[in-house]
Amino acid sequence: MLKIGCCGFAQGKKNYFKNFSVVEIQQTFYQPPEEKTALKWKKESPLDFEYTLKAWQLITHPASSPTYRKLKIKVKNEKNYGFFKPTEEVFFAWEETSKIADILKAKIIVFQCPASFTQEKENIKNMEKFFKKIKRKDYIFCWEVRGNWSDELVKEVCKDLDLVHCVDPFKNKPTFGKINYFRLHGITGYSYRYTEKDLKTLKEMINKIQKPTYVMFNNVYMYEDALNFKKLINGEKTK
Repeated sequence: MLKIGCCGFAQGKKNYFKNFSVVEIQQTFYQPPEEKTALKWKKESPLDFEYTLKAWQLITHPASSPTYRKLKIKVKNEKNYGFFKPTEEVFFAWEETSKIADILKAKIIVFQCPASFTQEKENIKNMEKFFKKIKRKDYIFCWEVRGNWSDELVKEVCKDLDLVHCVDPFKNKPTFGKINYFRLHGITGYSYRYTEKDLKTLKEMINKIQKPTYVMFNNVYMYEDALNFKKLINGEKTK
């Protein structure tokens, strides 16, 4: 199984629904929407359309992160936020994330960590406490590592906590997971546009994979690139 989509609705929803069967919701990372908003999204989408989403930043990012500028709640006791710390604030953030996931019937939840989340023992212990305490239900948890971690340790943590190692396949190879969840951020950065050669290389990578794979574009040209990749997979001519 291969699913192709974008990290966020890169165009109007109706047009997006015509071309793709999955989207990764970004708003939940900055500030989860109201329940009525999530219900509206679910109602608007086709029955077989799939939502995935990013976990709220309060779980993964410290209060010093610039992304907190988009937060709509007041932060108190800043040291209690981020890095999977076993605090009331972090577990509250998980409950809010889970609530929206259930409304959207999203099974895949992405925990994107900042580069400052390094392979320290305290961080690993926090992850263990967090993932072993929360209700997993039938979610698939994807962990996007952006700090300086060894592949061996990432694999060990993912195996121990039943996580999917989420990567950009042009930059890293996944070390563990029941599925592959790829987030493509642009080979040279967010403004990068994938060439036909890039997409053919991506297709070759995926052809070697014997497990369900999600390819989620997250660059300026995400809509065009995802559409071109879908055409390439279907044997159609790309622009």
